[in-house]
Amino acid sequence: MKKQSLIRGTFILGFAGIFAKAIGMLFRIPLTILVGDEGLGYYQMAYPLYMLFIAVASGVPLAMSKMISEENAQGNQIGMFQVLKQALLLMTILGLGTSVLMILFSHELLRFFRWDNKAYYSLIALGLAPFFIGIMSVFRGFFQGLQNMTPTAISQILEQVARVVVGIGLVVLLLPRGIEYAAGGATLGAAAGGILGGIYLIGKYIKVRRSFLIRKVKLNPIVMERLLRTAIPISLGAAVGTVMNVIDSFVVPQKLLEAGFTSRQATILYGQLTGKAAVLVNVPLTLSAALCASVVPIISAAFILNNRAKLNHNIASAIKISTVIALPSLAGLYFLASPVLNLIFRGQAEGELILKYSSLAIPLIILAQTTTVILQATTSKKMPVIHLLIGCIVKMVITSALVSMPGINVYGAIIGTFAAYATAVILNMSLLRKTLGVKVDLYKVFIKPAYASIAMILAVVFIYVKAYNYTMSNSVSCLIAIFIGIIIYGMLIMAFKVIDFNEIKNRKIQKVIKKV
Repeated sequence: MKKQSLIRGTFILGFAGIFAKAIGMLFRIPLTILVGDEGLGYYQMAYPLYMLFIAVASGVPLAMSKMISEENAQGNQIGMFQVLKQALLLMTILGLGTSVLMILFSHELLRFFRWDNKAYYSLIALGLAPFFIGIMSVFRGFFQGLQNMTPTAISQILEQVARVVVGIGLVVLLLPRGIEYAAGGATLGAAAGGILGGIYLIGKYIKVRRSFLIRKVKLNPIVMERLLRTAIPISLGAAVGTVMNVIDSFVVPQKLLEAGFTSRQATILYGQLTGKAAVLVNVPLTLSAALCASVVPIISAAFILNNRAKLNHNIASAIKISTVIALPSLAGLYFLASPVLNLIFRGQAEGELILKYSSLAIPLIILAQTTTVILQATTSKKMPVIHLLIGCIVKMVITSALVSMPGINVYGAIIGTFAAYATAVILNMSLLRKTLGVKVDLYKVFIKPAYASIAMILAVVFIYVKAYNYTMSNSVSCLIAIFIGIIIYGMLIMAFKVIDFNEIKNRKIQKVIKKV
């Protein structure tokens, strides 16, 4: 099986992730029309707890990819499959346990987090997903460890397709019974996505295993110990980041009530923050997740082989790609907030300012994620977690203090998020310089992408206005402007030599696109 470079792996996962997110956006259009901001609030209220499981579970496939990449670099094929077998056992226990917890203790969880009782159906439906998502994530980690991102990419698309088809179908069937039932039906799509994505990956794995000519692998407690030592810090890092969303789920609605808003108004504002702004902000974070998945096995292999030149090059490339993703995403969501909301949430496009201000945190979130996985793949598994924990405390203090102020209300949560990730990035970058001696070329990594982003957004806004005056259609104008903006930005990145076109051409990414 051929390995894929950092840029190639990021491109494949990023392309699939964005495509999957686009399918997810199509899901949001009918969902918002059918259940409105109130239904979105119920739908999103239970999601942070589910995403906490996803964050905890994410440590296992990343740890797997690190360990499998190291075993593969040293030619130990049996060791690779031992890692897979132990990870499968671990995720079966973790996923099944989480599913049982969410279903059997749903009422207790509602009371503990002070969620609206109508979120009960969403919580129950989500409770079915962790087991299937956990199994699927193990096989994703296996292929990522082999530095082949294509199976993961395809599984992401299949997962999203199943989620949308099943979710919207159940919304239509259950809406006559009430908004809360429809929201519960929508969340059931998560389990359907895990099932379809898992079936594909297992089939792909069976074919790959035959090529290795390995039939039986025994469980190895030593491998489990290594897996846990590697996975736990990564999971804690991801979990601490997700805890920030959990904080919003129980702090924001309650603090909005203290600020004088009614329960329905608080639910609507929370729905706009998490069901609209956060969803759109998560689109570029999909590319960041793709970068992180690509970074871990490549950097781990270079680190274990003590290839310092390759290690430093890939770290610098990862940070550079982070800014190349983050800056245009910030510009696009900030200056096209209203058109994008009207494109995705037709007839329910409120929340423009919430989206604009939320987008300001995108570069910090992406840099925090990237620097965390770089550190955990090399010299420090614990310190990035501590840095994120410090950020989480900052988030809790600021959000609790500001959201209850009527003049600030929900924007206090955005300020808290910005401050939290700024803290983590500063601490991570300092540690990178200290432990690995990484020096970032600020002009090439930050200034050049900023120039390209500014030029791109000026062109995009101009094109949008001209297209809208001609077509009088927000959807057509927005899609045209975004499409042309992507092309312009890509050309500017090449022209400014932020990314070398010859490197992309030599790696034959065009062939990879055909494979996907």
